[in-house]
Amino acid sequence: MLEIKNITVNYESRPLFTNLSLTIQRGEIVALTGPSGSGKTTLLRCIAGLEVMDAGTILLNNNDITNRPAHKRQIGLVFQDNQLFPHLNVSQNVGYSLKIQRVAKQTIATKVHEALDLVGLSHLADRSITNLSGGEAKRIAVARALVAEPEVLLLDEPLNGLDSELHSRLLEDLRALLTARGTTTLHVTHDHAEAATIAHRVLDLRQLFS
Repeated sequence: MLEIKNITVNYESRPLFTNLSLTIQRGEIVALTGPSGSGKTTLLRCIAGLEVMDAGTILLNNNDITNRPAHKRQIGLVFQDNQLFPHLNVSQNVGYSLKIQRVAKQTIATKVHEALDLVGLSHLADRSITNLSGGEAKRIAVARALVAEPEVLLLDEPLNGLDSELHSRLLEDLRALLTARGTTTLHVTHDHAEAATIAHRVLDLRQLFS
């Protein structure tokens, strides 16, 4: 499904990681752990097409997407800080990528409703982003990533900053959602218990260097 071959990324003339390789099967949820500063977020950004690699190849369904623009990769990314637009309401945030792609308005409305229903927040469609709780904002960020039906979903510590009870509840919900949809997922976290709960396979970034 997703194959990363011999990626090298240098930061300030020093190698962040060298010859990193990883394969994720269709429908598999892989959790990636590792110390702060080891390059976990950078790897996600490389896969998503938001970071320039110094070397390496990325294949999706056996197609080389190494030089493909981010918006044409069919890869969704949920950032640690959600990165929701405060001037747009919930529905507008979720449907933003579809609007950019000039999808028909009725189709956007349908897909947004479906995505919000998946995360259990269809009743908040018209709410302002500034009036969401922390947990609600996390769910909206996931809905926004799923609305375009990406081939691969990348999660960069999406539950960071939540209290223990809410974190546990949303983690279970997220695992159930991804499993039910068969979404191929790479989940970055520093929390080993979180990794073990959500993933079919847990890897330390340092294991991926040749």
